[in-house]
Amino acid sequence: MALTNKKLIGARDPLGIRPLVLGELDGKYILASETVALDIIGARFVRDIQNGEVVVISDEGVESLRPFPPAPARPCIFEYIYFARPDSVVHGRPVYDVRKAMGAQLALESGVDADVIVPVPDSGVPAAIGYAQQSGIPFELGIIRNHYVGRTFIQPTQNVRELGVRMKHNANKSVVAGKRIVLIDDSIVRGTTSVKIVQMMRDAGAKEVHFRISSPPITHPDYYGIDTPQRDKLLAATHDLEQMRQYIGCDSLSFLSVEGIYKAMGEEERNPQRPQFTDHCFTGDYPTALTDVAGENGKQQLSLLAEAG
Repeated sequence: MALTNKKLIGARDPLGIRPLVLGELDGKYILASETVALDIIGARFVRDIQNGEVVVISDEGVESLRPFPPAPARPCIFEYIYFARPDSVVHGRPVYDVRKAMGAQLALESGVDADVIVPVPDSGVPAAIGYAQQSGIPFELGIIRNHYVGRTFIQPTQNVRELGVRMKHNANKSVVAGKRIVLIDDSIVRGTTSVKIVQMMRDAGAKEVHFRISSPPITHPDYYGIDTPQRDKLLAATHDLEQMRQYIGCDSLSFLSVEGIYKAMGEEERNPQRPQFTDHCFTGDYPTALTDVAGENGKQQLSLLAEAG
C-alpha cells in the first residue's frame, strides 16, 4: 500500500498470496490486511481486493485497475494456520472455523488415548477445540498465557525467545497433574517453545504428554513478508519425526498431513500440478522464483527447489 496527500493506493499480487480487503467507514474507504482490523474500528467490510488488482482511492471514490495478466490463485495457507487472527475472515473462510476443522482432521489422523486435551495458548486453542470435539476427550486450559508477551518465534535471539516462553506460559497444575494429556499447537518452527512447554507439563505432573500439531512439518522458509528462519534453523528440516519427538521430549508426536490440511480447507485433495494454495512451508513448492534471495542462501534455496522439482 502507498499513501499520498490525495490518494490511497493498494495492490495485491497476481497470485493473491497475501490478503487485502476494502472497508468503509463514514463514507471513507479503508484498506487492511484482515477483516478484524475493520471490526475493531467499526468499519464495514466491502470486498476482498482481487488477485492482481490495484485500487486507487481518492475523493472521487475507488478506481480499480488490472495491470497484471490473470494467474491461478495461490493464497497462502499459513494465513489460516497462524498468521491471521482467528476472528478474521480470509477469502470468505472464517479462520476460526478452519482451525477447528484442522484440529478435527488431526484427531482423525492421529488419535491417542488420553484424559484431557490441552491447547498451547493462544495459537492452539481453536484446533484443540476441534480435536476435543472430534475425539470426545475433554478440553481444558492446562496452560495459562500471559497476554502481555508477544509471539516468540519471531524474536531476534535465542535467549530472548527462551525468556519469552517462560514469561508467556504457566502450567495449570490442577488440570495437568496425573493426567495423560494431548498437547495441541498449530506449528513447530525452531522447536524452542515446544521443548519448554512439554517440560512444563512434565514438571506440573503430567503422566503422559502426546504432542499433536495442526499443520504439516515446516521444512522451508517463507519469503513473502514473514520473518521465518532459514532452513537450517527449522526443526523439521533437520530432524525426522522420531528425532523431533526425542528433541522435544514428548511421548508421541504427530503432525497434520498435507492432504489433511487441504481436507480441512474444504478441498478434496491437493492438485500437485497446480496447488490451490501457497503451501511452500510444507512442500517446498514456492509459487514464484526466488530471484531476490541473496547470495549463497539464494543459490541453496534454488538448488533445493530444483531437487524437489
